[in-house]
Amino acid sequence: MQTKRVMGIEPTSVAWEANVLPLDDTRESRALYGVLGSLKMGIRLQFVISFSARPIMRRFAFSFLLALPILAFLGVLVVAPLAAMLGYQDAAPLWGEMLGDAYYQRRIIWTVFQAAATVLLTGLLGVPIAWALARLQFAGRALVLRLLMLPFILPTLVAGMGVLALFGERGALWRGWADTAALLLYGNVFFNLPVMIRAAYQGLASVPANRLAAAQTLGANAWQRFWRVEFPVLKAWLAGGACLVFLYCFSGFGLALLLGGQRFATVEVEVYQLIAYELDMAHAAVLVWLVLGVTALAGLLYAWISRRADAAEVRARQPEKPKTRAERALLALALFTLAACCALPLLAIAFQAAQAGAAWRVLWDGDTLAALWNTARFSGGAVLGAAVLGALHAAAARQWAAIRALTFLPFMVSPVCLSFGVLLLYPAWSASLPMLIALYALLAYPFVTKDILSAWDALPANYTAAARVAGASRFQAAYAVTLPLLLPALRRGLTLAAATCIGEFAATLFLSRPEWTTLTTLIYRYLSKVGAANHDKALVLTAVLLGLSLLVFMLLDASDRQPEKS
Repeated sequence: MQTKRVMGIEPTSVAWEANVLPLDDTRESRALYGVLGSLKMGIRLQFVISFSARPIMRRFAFSFLLALPILAFLGVLVVAPLAAMLGYQDAAPLWGEMLGDAYYQRRIIWTVFQAAATVLLTGLLGVPIAWALARLQFAGRALVLRLLMLPFILPTLVAGMGVLALFGERGALWRGWADTAALLLYGNVFFNLPVMIRAAYQGLASVPANRLAAAQTLGANAWQRFWRVEFPVLKAWLAGGACLVFLYCFSGFGLALLLGGQRFATVEVEVYQLIAYELDMAHAAVLVWLVLGVTALAGLLYAWISRRADAAEVRARQPEKPKTRAERALLALALFTLAACCALPLLAIAFQAAQAGAAWRVLWDGDTLAALWNTARFSGGAVLGAAVLGALHAAAARQWAAIRALTFLPFMVSPVCLSFGVLLLYPAWSASLPMLIALYALLAYPFVTKDILSAWDALPANYTAAARVAGASRFQAAYAVTLPLLLPALRRGLTLAAATCIGEFAATLFLSRPEWTTLTTLIYRYLSKVGAANHDKALVLTAVLLGLSLLVFMLLDASDRQPEKS
């Protein structure tokens, strides 16, 4: 085929690689504007761009195509349901009534208090533990750092059952906390302490070693070095961690539902009860918007603090063996606190499940097998969707800063709020399997996006450039160079996505039908029934869910360590 010179530009190999046809100047413009108009209407078209199309316009069209599925997905499952709640007319007159009602005031005050108290407790406990892990060398340190990732993939139901196994009505350690606020506060600390520890650890790793060495040379002791040198750097990281902990506790559902009871129920639990038991959408809508407002502020504050906390690479001080009695005492106290707050609940589940006896027969019940099958197929479908969405979002985020800013949007909205919005906007689809799996994928795919995007940003640009100079097309360079380097990040993201789907509870409780019972909802069903036999069955199933979580953790740990071996 003969091609001609158009607009002073020779046809290039890029045009052949994009499988486009040469057109004249006028037809090129008409084709491009026709494509953009069709995309706005949501019509899928196969279009043709000239060899002579300007590179900027081609990149714009390609970037827009990448961003369109993500924007459509978030628009349908996040923006539109939230807008439906905002426009729910029956809720508008109830704001003054509910905010002035003593019952709802207690719910709101308690929700804020337990979140703030958890921030304070995790900060007081987390900073010394993080300092010991960052500055002191000891046997098993690398293992402890890896185990801090475990609570991130544990389902909230497992965490709640662990706390009940320790301090509930049938607690193995002490039963005095049953039906008290301490039960929920301990559960919050168990679930969020690693968040604060990791934030503080990263902050301490950002302190240049030469500053600490200079302070030590000038005669500063350990406390003076921490207060004058380390803490000023640490403040931004602690503030970011505090925002995350507050966000998780204020909008948390599973732990509050299991551990709070009626007396210490949070706003999220109140929303669930209003919808599930009273079908009171109007009052629930007011509480949902209250939760959304607070979590949006916490999320924006976290994003702002995170930008300030990002620092250039520094040479951090390497950990040293404890030299003084105070350092040895601090290390022992840190390890004891970690064991008491993070390991004991999991050990309690294993201990009580081992004593369940005949309750283990529940594993062969038809309901259990059906729940396992539902968990596997729902999670499998959602993980596949998360892989596609996460890769598309990461690719689009490389081109559009606004798309990058939307990466964590699904994390800023609680599953309870999303499920409520879906019930309002799509009543005919609220009990459909595609909608449930789509919500699973929505909650899981940001893990894939985050890991792919971080790995992609870290890739040197000269890798792809070298492949292009050697004659590779854009597709060949992406397939042979970029993709293999991103695969470890993709595996890591998919592992976290799978853990999220396996332990998903809130959306399933709202939108699931009886025949779609998953492992988490089956556990909750047994807990809702009276009797020791039902409690033991719930413990056995929780042990199975814990085993699945540990399997996911081992896969994640293996993917993290693989680059170190290569």
